[in-house]
Amino acid sequence: MINVLFSARPEAWDKYRKPLLDTFAAERVEVNLATQMDPETVDWIIYAPNSGLEDFSPFTRLQGVQNLWAGVEKIVGNPTLKVPLARMVDPGMTEGMIEWVTGHVLRNHLGMDVDIKRTDAEWQPHIAPLARDRPVAMLGLGALGSACAQALSVLNFDVHGWSRSAKQIDGITCHHGDSGLSEVLSVAQIVVMLLPSTPATENLLNADRLAMLPRGAMIVNPGRGPLIDDEALIAALDSGQIGHATLDVFRIEPLPQEHPFWAHPNVTVTPHIASETRVASAAVLAARNIARASRGEQMHNTVDYAQGY
Repeated sequence: MINVLFSARPEAWDKYRKPLLDTFAAERVEVNLATQMDPETVDWIIYAPNSGLEDFSPFTRLQGVQNLWAGVEKIVGNPTLKVPLARMVDPGMTEGMIEWVTGHVLRNHLGMDVDIKRTDAEWQPHIAPLARDRPVAMLGLGALGSACAQALSVLNFDVHGWSRSAKQIDGITCHHGDSGLSEVLSVAQIVVMLLPSTPATENLLNADRLAMLPRGAMIVNPGRGPLIDDEALIAALDSGQIGHATLDVFRIEPLPQEHPFWAHPNVTVTPHIASETRVASAAVLAARNIARASRGEQMHNTVDYAQGY
């Protein structure tokens, strides 16, 4: 029998309880799964960063934590957490991100806003280049970034991927390191950002790097708000250096009503909806990962604390 604490908001418990228990049963793991438990008896925690749990020190026999979110920036720096932490790599979340990213890349590529926002009655044809002639940069080649990059490649976009360390992905021209980032930005007409939020990635797109892009380049950010210097982006939009920005994530959420992004004619704001953890698949993944670890196997998708993701 293992004791698993479910630490999330009450409404999540109603959704997750049954699929978690069903999966533990299928894995033949006897489990005591509850939202309240004496800390010193807890073996594993299924955790949402908005649960309110911040001090892990009372959990003296804790063996690991399974995060319910893809992002771990709100927990990875917690000094009281000293056990393996697994991030959520949910197939449903990946599918949702692919759909959102490809939708907005195609929208920008085809210039659909010209017709969607048209208020006059003038017949003004505009023909986009073919996808093969549109270089797209994918900044971040983790699980989500790689999946989205490959989906764009299937649509015949000229996809350039960038990551901190070298990678090889079929159909993607991969770059890495500082010099690789400069190479990617120098050609990218559309930039998609799917990097984690770490000290190394904060303000990755600053004024200098925005200036490296071809004039009129478009930004699509479903990753993390701090990846972009907001003031530098607004200045680049005002000057025409950046043609459009589609932003799903922000430094402060909800985005304050007075923030200039709301009113800027060349910014599309979406309210952090690019992708969501899907309960049906996430519950199976979480329970299987804990079942695996309870049998002495290594948890999948564990976080590198030194890297921050």
